[in-house]
Amino acid sequence: MALQGPEELGEPVEEPEDLDDHDASSISPAEEITLPAGPGGDDEPVGTLLLPWDRFSAWLHCICVVGFDLELGQAVEVIYPHHSKLSEKEKTSICYLSFPDSNSVLPKRRTKPGRPSRADRFALGRLVSVALEAVEDLRRKKHEGTLEGRSFAGCLGDTQFCFRFRQGSNRKSSLGCFLESSDRDAPPCLKREQGHYYGYVYFRQVRDKSLKRGYFQKSLVLISKLPYVTFFHSLLKIMAPEYFEKQEPCLEAACNDIDRWPTPHPGRILTLPIMGVVIKVRIPTCYDKPGTTQLVQSAQSDSLVSIVLPTIHEVDLFRCFFPVFFHIQMLWELVLLGEALVVMAPSPAESSDTVLALVSCISPLRYSSDFRPYFTIHDSEFKEYTTRTQAPPSSILGVTNPFFAKTLQHWPHIIRIGDMKQAGEMAKQMKVKKLKNLKTLDSKPGVYTAYKPYLNKDEEIIKQLQKGVHQKRPSAAQNAILRRYFLELTQSFIIPLERYVASLMPLQKSISPWKSPPQLRPFVQQDFMKTLEKAGPQLTSRLKGDWIGLYRHFLKSPNFDGWFRNRRKEMTQKLEALHLEVLCEEDLQRRVQKHSEVETVDLVLKLKDKLSQAEREHLPVQPGTVAKLRAHMEGIILSLPEDLQGILHKPSTP
Repeated sequence: MALQGPEELGEPVEEPEDLDDHDASSISPAEEITLPAGPGGDDEPVGTLLLPWDRFSAWLHCICVVGFDLELGQAVEVIYPHHSKLSEKEKTSICYLSFPDSNSVLPKRRTKPGRPSRADRFALGRLVSVALEAVEDLRRKKHEGTLEGRSFAGCLGDTQFCFRFRQGSNRKSSLGCFLESSDRDAPPCLKREQGHYYGYVYFRQVRDKSLKRGYFQKSLVLISKLPYVTFFHSLLKIMAPEYFEKQEPCLEAACNDIDRWPTPHPGRILTLPIMGVVIKVRIPTCYDKPGTTQLVQSAQSDSLVSIVLPTIHEVDLFRCFFPVFFHIQMLWELVLLGEALVVMAPSPAESSDTVLALVSCISPLRYSSDFRPYFTIHDSEFKEYTTRTQAPPSSILGVTNPFFAKTLQHWPHIIRIGDMKQAGEMAKQMKVKKLKNLKTLDSKPGVYTAYKPYLNKDEEIIKQLQKGVHQKRPSAAQNAILRRYFLELTQSFIIPLERYVASLMPLQKSISPWKSPPQLRPFVQQDFMKTLEKAGPQLTSRLKGDWIGLYRHFLKSPNFDGWFRNRRKEMTQKLEALHLEVLCEEDLQRRVQKHSEVETVDLVLKLKDKLSQAEREHLPVQPGTVAKLRAHMEGIILSLPEDLQGILHKPSTP
């Protein structure tokens, strides 16, 4: 991650003895190993035609180089591959988000000579406010040194962080259907983003007297739809130093390497060569047991494998939450309920890591609102998020600019963190602070909110982690304890909902081959609340408190809406699949003998629609169901006159 040293890039780990390596001696770089598929986990379609750059596009949208120009500010200097498309709005977002906020400079472009554009005037106004705030702070603290020197002091060297921004246009990929099929087996938190991109940044700033400003500043940025944070940061640690030394030919070689990678299909162990290094990873699936990681082992024949990554996406929760150690349970509630949260951090690395930790603390539940690991005053949505004319939206923002201390003061929940301490240093006990106390730039670290948690504080997890700090327990072990705590807390909360929603499913005996599949019964909040008395979270959680109030609040949140919409879709598809299986068991040819030609043709057309839906939506049918139903349909068509056979055998038009 951004704050880890090169030694944490990846390390060999032991694999359970029962993990089949499938004769790894025959494996070469850029080859994929297929693990036994989970339920519904089909292999990658055989004979899938992948065009040049299709494999690259399955991992990345593009690679950008963002440089700093004294006259123009940040600018995208290079985009690889060259045919990759980004709108001007997307390029602007990438420019500003790829540099630490204190280093951002407003471009000096004009729409008319001598007259700033409306956008420039608005941005300039924000910068003036930032400047006045900084001057006031400097005077008050009697800070010595120049403003320029202060802004660069904390950014020298190499910094890694990530950001997330809205996709400017709804462009379609040539890999659309293929990616959808591979995405269906991914866990909710690892599915591809639909309306957003992730940007993974490696920013370098070093002194260079040959340059006018005295500093070399440049960022290498990977743009992707995939939330593989750990993987892409590890990839950048290999690519970026090579690029800064050898420049553009190195990027072209890296892109060609990536275009030879297998696609990131869940459930597979992949060996991925990049610039002379080979990374070995496993892509998780939704069928993995929550809270477990299927470890990847370097076999004797894997002499070419340089790095084994135990995870592709998980951040170090313990390190990220350490500055607000005593409030982890309250933060879990705020994220679960989709409350508007701001993280104020000293650097983009700490900002992005903390936001990602917050989003992942409710896993396996997917966070359904917007979140920005790193947000700046130049963001195109700045006005939308800072307006005081309406309540802040359900979202999590990570910021570093001191200007936000006042601009976002109206937000209901603010987490202010200082520099992340080493694991051996115990954080001080902190009380929740009132928002009115967050007025100045030197406000102390802590959680500023008027929120009253629904659940009683769990002192046991605090004591367990404190004991680990005193005993110098490894950070990885502390992280595993905290991750397990959040997982069990979320599961205790979500199991009663899963149980109630499962009861909305019609009985299988009610499915008739000659009628449309029955509908799911509606979700009735009062009926669900009645189930909590005997089958609530008290069965699996030791925590006491107002669970009923927490559920009532959750049912109004975007996270419930996103979860229920996904569960409803899964259950509806299951009903369609069961309907297909019932049709397969029916003697259709005997049945149509009692019907007219018109009714028989109508049945064939409906069967065609059913088969098309099964393939399009990847319905979870039993193996052989689709082939068997297609054979039934073919037999019915052959029983019709030849003229009708010719018509029905024609492929249907979209």
